[in-house]
Amino acid sequence: MFDNIIDELDARGLIKDYSNKDLVKELLKTPQTIYCGFDPSASSLQIGNFVMIMTLMRFRQYGHSVIALVGGATGMIGDPSGKSKERVFLKTEDVLNNVENIKKQLSRFIDFSDSSKALLVNNYDWIKDISLLEYLRDYGKFININYMLSKEVVASRLENGISYTEFSYMLLQSIDFYKIHEKYNCNLQIGGSDQWGNLTTGLELIRKLKGDQEKVGCMVLHLITTSDGKKFGKSEGGALYLNEKMTTPYKLYQYFLNSGDNDAVHYLKVFTFIPVEEINEIEKEHLANLGSRIAQKRLAYEVVKIIHGEEKANIAVKMSEAFFKNQFSDLSEEQILELFNGYIFNLNENISLLDTLLTTKICNSKREARELINGNSISINGEKVNKEDLLLKKENALYGKFIILKKGKKNYYLINLE
Repeated sequence: MFDNIIDELDARGLIKDYSNKDLVKELLKTPQTIYCGFDPSASSLQIGNFVMIMTLMRFRQYGHSVIALVGGATGMIGDPSGKSKERVFLKTEDVLNNVENIKKQLSRFIDFSDSSKALLVNNYDWIKDISLLEYLRDYGKFININYMLSKEVVASRLENGISYTEFSYMLLQSIDFYKIHEKYNCNLQIGGSDQWGNLTTGLELIRKLKGDQEKVGCMVLHLITTSDGKKFGKSEGGALYLNEKMTTPYKLYQYFLNSGDNDAVHYLKVFTFIPVEEINEIEKEHLANLGSRIAQKRLAYEVVKIIHGEEKANIAVKMSEAFFKNQFSDLSEEQILELFNGYIFNLNENISLLDTLLTTKICNSKREARELINGNSISINGEKVNKEDLLLKKENALYGKFIILKKGKKNYYLINLE
């Protein structure tokens, strides 16, 4: 470990900006309480949110207390940050259901059993009791409209228009910081860099209500992107969720395994607890053997292990290596189906190998199919076959239905005989 949390966060390339770096560093010389908010716009958090979760976990490692806030109230409106148009409101019951799901997710990573070390709160608990007049008189009075218009989160929306509802989001989030500061003596807030306007407005509200002498601060983390500037955390199937039913451990593993060489080492610093010194050694070995994808393999394994546990990380490795080893018998039915998603052919039993290759269009002609079969370029369930009239039978299939057909060195297909 470093001497302090700031040095570690900087070494990992996480922090983009501070409201006042000297003040933040001074505060963190003694145990502090740090809070971060999470938006319940979906029933599961995404991999991008995990950067914040891990940062809270890092603060705990250095002896600081943390507060994870789930925005049950602000989620009724939706954060306009990064949006080009108004959000569609979620139903109240959906927001509250999302809150409960996200609370359960956060509890997997942060131990909330001791409230003096970690606390899980919902801003619906205090915002729901604020009347309109109280909101206007006790809070709205202290934040200048011109001040809010200068914030990027609002300014970026002025051309297309922004409703008063979304315009008020910034003030509602500011109330959160004020309430948490008052009740829990929390002096620091963290968030993504797209939250800069919201976080600094929270500081403004506290100082207007409590005075300029209040020692409060915030820091924002870089939004994670790929080395070519693309948004991180999006796969071909959409967002990567922490819920394994929405994004399987294997899919998560594959996403990180396919990271570019320029991204993998950086992601090791962001998404794992591997010491920076060890990551530097991994980088040296990685750069000396780029084809071996050393950094990507370690990265993918560590991420899945942290999020889903060691057992599922090992299964993800086994599934990933199945193609390279041409070994599938140790996989479950569900794992086989996931591996071959999109490459499954449903055929009747007792179809010949030659007809299989033609029916599925794995081969474009009889001539091509015969050349591959006779050239020992076709294997079934890991074994080379060279008989055109070989019949595919359930008795020879995995789980009585799956035939895994390999063409050449890299092309795999799943035949389902049910």
